[in-house]
Amino acid sequence: MALGLNAQLGLSTASFGVLSFILGIVAEFEKPPYGTPIQGKDVIICKFPSDPTVALGALSVVAVFISAALGILSVFFPYKGKSVPRNVMFQNCTFFVFFQLSVVLTLSGAGMMLMGIIQEALQHIHNVHQDLEYACPTAKTGVFGGAAFLNLDASLFWLVSLMLTMNVREDYFGETEDSKGEYGEVLIDDNETKEDKHTAA
Repeated sequence: MALGLNAQLGLSTASFGVLSFILGIVAEFEKPPYGTPIQGKDVIICKFPSDPTVALGALSVVAVFISAALGILSVFFPYKGKSVPRNVMFQNCTFFVFFQLSVVLTLSGAGMMLMGIIQEALQHIHNVHQDLEYACPTAKTGVFGGAAFLNLDASLFWLVSLMLTMNVREDYFGETEDSKGEYGEVLIDDNETKEDKHTAA
């Protein structure tokens, strides 16, 4: 059975969130804790093993931004050509809270991952140090893993936001259709009353 458009967008949002999580976890495990210090003339030269940490972290950031973009699209997409005004959506307190949390978690996870990437890249680029006791550390342990969990949480919050969006849509269009129905009934009753009076006359 074919999935509906909202289900497809939700599944895509979750898939990229999980992908970002996996890439971040792999980056954490692939990151060496230290490089090898090599004694030079009054300097320490750090030699780091080749590892995919920076590339995996960058891909994780891309994946979480794709997940967020799909999450935003799924929230504001006009399903069946009908869109709910944004001010109506944000008047729903629960939706507003979860939407804001989704944005905050996305930016926090991506920012934390970028911080780890920058730290790791700088360690590899600036590998000559005047401190003869320098131990050649890499990026702080746990940064990539922590960012990965934030990215996964962000995708889950986007899914919750999507579900809340569907509730808001049902309430909004249900009330709109009910209002039109009542208005239509009033017009019909008025017309019938006028026709009855005309007939009686």
